[in-house]
Amino acid sequence: MKRSIVARAVLVAATLVFGLTFQVTPGSAQDGKWRMAKPLLQPQGEVVSVVVGKKWYIFGGYDGANVQARGIVNVYDASADTWTEKKNMQIPAHHASAVELNGKIYVFGGFVGRPGTKVWQPISSAMMYDPEADSWKELAPMPTPRGAAQAVTVGGKIYVIGGAHANIPGKPMTEPLWVGVPQIVTGAVEEYDPATNTWRARAPMPTGRNHFFAGVVDDKIYAINGRLGTPFVTMSDVTDLVEEYNPATDIWTYKGRSPTRRGDVAGAVYNGKLYVTGGEYEDPRGKVTFWAFEAYDPKANAWQILPHMQIARHGFVAGFVDYDFHVAGGSFQSDGMPGIFSQMATHEVFPVGK
Repeated sequence: MKRSIVARAVLVAATLVFGLTFQVTPGSAQDGKWRMAKPLLQPQGEVVSVVVGKKWYIFGGYDGANVQARGIVNVYDASADTWTEKKNMQIPAHHASAVELNGKIYVFGGFVGRPGTKVWQPISSAMMYDPEADSWKELAPMPTPRGAAQAVTVGGKIYVIGGAHANIPGKPMTEPLWVGVPQIVTGAVEEYDPATNTWRARAPMPTGRNHFFAGVVDDKIYAINGRLGTPFVTMSDVTDLVEEYNPATDIWTYKGRSPTRRGDVAGAVYNGKLYVTGGEYEDPRGKVTFWAFEAYDPKANAWQILPHMQIARHGFVAGFVDYDFHVAGGSFQSDGMPGIFSQMATHEVFPVGK
């Protein structure tokens, strides 16, 4: 009883301070609401995904032991519960960003490795993937090379937001990143017009972040959670900030805070709400991987806490196929421990409801 009273007091305080509402939905993963589905063809981490119709496309992948990009392309057919391997990325990268527009998939940037080194090198590549033809086309590169960014679409334009790149005076932003290399987590927002194959800069995100989630509701873009300082979990912090961008006015607005402070999350949008789950964080006391599952309603500026995933994970992918929320891959342990690689092929599904 005392614990319940304290919990209610905390929720009231959060509402008063931040103007947010947190609603707890009864139930847990053990109630059977999450179910296991067909696993990936092999364990994968640091991947991105896009849903086209009833098919879920996954790109990228990271060979942690060799610090190399895999560049896989796999597709999940929800109607048959099957995975199929497609032609690899033309420019293999991990921590890329991807989005669908008019049946085509656009993939931007990411990090690439160098054989025999541990570095992550930011790239500026922009590619279009045609799911029907299983083919790639190179586009005008991003003005700002970066990895661990997010890509979304509004009004037929694509917005690439945030990420990380090198910050060495007199050298390009594509310098490889590793311990001791000057680097910056950017708030850069660049708009790509597929009709003209051109880019233009827009107002930067107030809180530069990487490894975050961005989604669109009612033509406004929402940035949720993320990693601060560097793209490496061993040398960074995380945020719970939620910020809104209106492309029509080119203005960013602070919206509040999420229930869970974390980075390396994944999520998707369904029926006017943004669903976010997973992630990781570490400090001198320990390393944490999350399984919390939360939904944000921008209209009400309110959060709903949902039954958590069965397996905590980060560096994974999430997407809606109809009203089913899918998550797959990633690692169940926060990264950064020598010789430990915990990537998975597991695939879970949560039915949000029609």
